[in-house]
Amino acid sequence: MNYEIREMLPSDEVRVLEIFQQGIDGGIATFETEAPNREVWNTEFFNDCRWILENENNEVVGWAALKPVSKRECFKGVAEVSIYFDNQYQGKGLGSVLLKKMILDSEYHGFWTLQSNIFPENEASIKFHQKNGFRTVGVRKKVGKLNGEWKDLVMLEKRSETVGFD
Repeated sequence: MNYEIREMLPSDEVRVLEIFQQGIDGGIATFETEAPNREVWNTEFFNDCRWILENENNEVVGWAALKPVSKRECFKGVAEVSIYFDNQYQGKGLGSVLLKKMILDSEYHGFWTLQSNIFPENEASIKFHQKNGFRTVGVRKKVGKLNGEWKDLVMLEKRSETVGFD
């Protein structure tokens, strides 16, 4: 099967939120308990660095986007990665292509650090990020509750080798 990466369009938002809801329903991808509406989602993510992976039938099967980690000027080059796939397309090796595109685009837009916070039980996601150049920074213990249960987060980051060396 052939796949194509392209920039996310406003017309993709419904499908993006459907895929996000699948991730939420899986219980090991996010603290969110339901997908936000389109307006809220758009305010949470940067307008740049939004990518879609489509199959040969032009169906959106995955997406990646960046969120700011802080509103402070000193952290303007640090972003949190969100990458989600339709359940039927997980584990097929498609994520690396999408994440590599995201990394290149993030550097083009001046980001020097990408980070990801992952539940420890989401071992596939941790391995996926490590395979793509992220390093484990540490584990944040009982950082928040999901459905009444305290959850830890493994914090990973990827520091650019080209941006932020002035």
